[in-house]
Amino acid sequence: MDNQNTVLQLTHHNSGILQLTLNRPDALNALNAELMEQLYQALMTANEDTTVKALLITGEGKAFCAGADIKQLAKLNGQTGLEFAHHGQLIFRALEQLGKPSLAAINGFALGGGCELAMAATMRIAATTALFGQPEVKLGVIPGFGGTQRLARLVGKGRALDMCLTGRTIKADQAEAWGLVTEVVMPEDLLKRAITILSGIIQLGPLALQSVMTVIDHGYNLSLADALELEAVHFGLCCATQDKQEGVTAFIEKRPAAFIGE
Repeated sequence: MDNQNTVLQLTHHNSGILQLTLNRPDALNALNAELMEQLYQALMTANEDTTVKALLITGEGKAFCAGADIKQLAKLNGQTGLEFAHHGQLIFRALEQLGKPSLAAINGFALGGGCELAMAATMRIAATTALFGQPEVKLGVIPGFGGTQRLARLVGKGRALDMCLTGRTIKADQAEAWGLVTEVVMPEDLLKRAITILSGIIQLGPLALQSVMTVIDHGYNLSLADALELEAVHFGLCCATQDKQEGVTAFIEKRPAAFIGE
């Protein structure tokens, strides 16, 4: 464990996986200003650190993250509310566009901003104990860190409207059936499974991984013709790399590829 006494624990695994553990268990890992700032700084550092190949995000205790800190929310007015939403969106978009795969290992409550944080990760798996929801309407507000938009893109407009209008929670198995998470495991297996998934991904070509994430992210809202052109451009870029040559050669020679990110 690199640090234990902060609201965000950082653990560097030998494989190149950086684990970010939200560490406010007494507050169900609610997103206060300090935690948000530490999360943003960790993302910026990970972006520049070539030894970090992937991110694993989870929560300490019985919650992944129960959302924004209500005490902070209570102080917001129209102008500061706008600024609050923009700031949260900036941080979560930084995670989404990091260029390195991220996986949210959802161990318990993922509500409001916690659900929004999970959705900003590249992938999501959940423990059987996980619960998901966007209950902001019960407080007289709406999701502000991207929840209305990412949820609709992941589970469809109708289901997103259902969750955001009712404020109800759904269990892990329903989240998997809806496509909000891709896998559900027992709580004691969650981190091991998350590390296994990421360990497999980071053995692949890092430039190709980055292109996949970029093309899917940016191409999603383009016309099909424009999205196909974006895909073709990135395919061409990958074909010009040493990694592509190494990957093809290794396949022909029936050996594991040794990608270098060039």
